[in-house]
Amino acid sequence: MIPFNPASSVRGPKYVVKKGKTPVLDQEQARQLLDSIDGNNVVGLRDRALIAVMIYSFARISAVVAMNVADYYRNGRRSWFRLHEKGGKHHEVPAHHKAEEYLDAYIAAAGIENQPNAPLFRSAVGRMGKLNENRLHRLNALQMVKRRAKRLGLPRDIRCHTFRATGITAYLQNGGTIENAQAIAAHESPRTTKLYDRTTDEITLDEIERISI
Repeated sequence: MIPFNPASSVRGPKYVVKKGKTPVLDQEQARQLLDSIDGNNVVGLRDRALIAVMIYSFARISAVVAMNVADYYRNGRRSWFRLHEKGGKHHEVPAHHKAEEYLDAYIAAAGIENQPNAPLFRSAVGRMGKLNENRLHRLNALQMVKRRAKRLGLPRDIRCHTFRATGITAYLQNGGTIENAQAIAAHESPRTTKLYDRTTDEITLDEIERISI
């Protein structure tokens, strides 16, 4: 018997997660999903705009559904998003031209351009193809994403966070930097941003296929 454990002062190796578990769509799948949404009714326009904002601004679903109409605004020649992040922080991101196109079409169809303090994304009235004045809940947004993904035969584990990871991965694949991706996503650390990076998945698969047995 000894009075203390001689190994208690020795620190073991720290476990570091280098890759996140969030499912990611490739660029073709993301484009297919956006193009599949019917733009002939206001609910479809809402859904397409919602997904586009998440993809092109790397925004969390909670930050997007918390936006009011005034949180999409013009600053000079550009449109911007004011996102309501965790801890009551506001994060401002320039609007990608495709997100701007989809959002403008939705706002015009919904007739909410003159309601700056009203919710930007609103709940649907059953299956009537109309919207009410209530703010869209993130769980209802998740159900919408699951439903639309299922129709296209996309992976069943897709969720709203998928679009954050999809946007970051597409950005990095097209020459973006981790530092700028971190700034757009409002991450505290580049290590967090790296968890969303799936650019190495394709490289790894290409290398594996070299095993010609």
